[in-house]
Amino acid sequence: MKPEPRFISAVTAPKERSGPAWWFAFEGNQLLIHQDSDSARVPFLRDFSELKVPYTETHYLGDLDGHSCYAVDLKEKADIPPGMALEGLRKVYGRMDEELFWLAARAVQIVEWDRTHRFCGSCGIPLIAKDAERSKECPRCGLLHFPRLAPAVIVLVERGEQLLMARSRHFAPGVYSVLAGFVEPGETLEQAVEREVFEEVGIRIRDIRYFGSQPWPFPHSLMIGFTARYAGGEIRIDKGELEDAGWFTVDRLPGQPGKISIARKLIEWFVAKQGHPPLKD
Repeated sequence: MKPEPRFISAVTAPKERSGPAWWFAFEGNQLLIHQDSDSARVPFLRDFSELKVPYTETHYLGDLDGHSCYAVDLKEKADIPPGMALEGLRKVYGRMDEELFWLAARAVQIVEWDRTHRFCGSCGIPLIAKDAERSKECPRCGLLHFPRLAPAVIVLVERGEQLLMARSRHFAPGVYSVLAGFVEPGETLEQAVEREVFEEVGIRIRDIRYFGSQPWPFPHSLMIGFTARYAGGEIRIDKGELEDAGWFTVDRLPGQPGKISIARKLIEWFVAKQGHPPLKD
């Protein structure tokens, strides 16, 4: 039997809180945490005002293990209490409960959307938040505004005992990854996979299979993962997108993306499929 989910999403906050709540507070994209040597903890308090940190908005996220969860938009350059710090999400991954980490990833996207979508893009009137769903409505023209979400496909292409990896100029030194790109209007996900692979490296693929998905809050993407098999063609990289691309065997892998990413999970899946031991950090 599938276990009950720890987190239940909701928009409307309970009228009364019976105990402490989780508070995911952000200044920009920096999360407020209790700073310990090996762990990062978000505030767990009955009311955020106990910290005496000025903020502009709070947003109810839902319930985790019986405790309410809130996103908080801090005022810029607010004084941070002793023993606390502001850190980016990439830096706290692995130092906090994974469920809490992905709630923080949810929270920062809601805070950023609320902060940057105050007025109607059609007529310029201030928007009004709706009670029953995560959206805002223009009181003049009725246009609905929802949180931004940019779907992107990411694909591991295999050719026998080899996988295709590529390097962008934006990556850390020595790091390669699998191919990825945003979905265009009017495309299916499978069409987006085929197009991205052909545009970036000039090869054809077949047997596209869904692998899994992952929210990616940098700043507001949804990564949809696939695997595929090589069908033909020679690698010709798009030099506007990539520095290099090639076929690699598991015992000759270059540097890989961090464990936080679905790209790493795809590579680890291929490594396991080849019967090799897990990758080291």
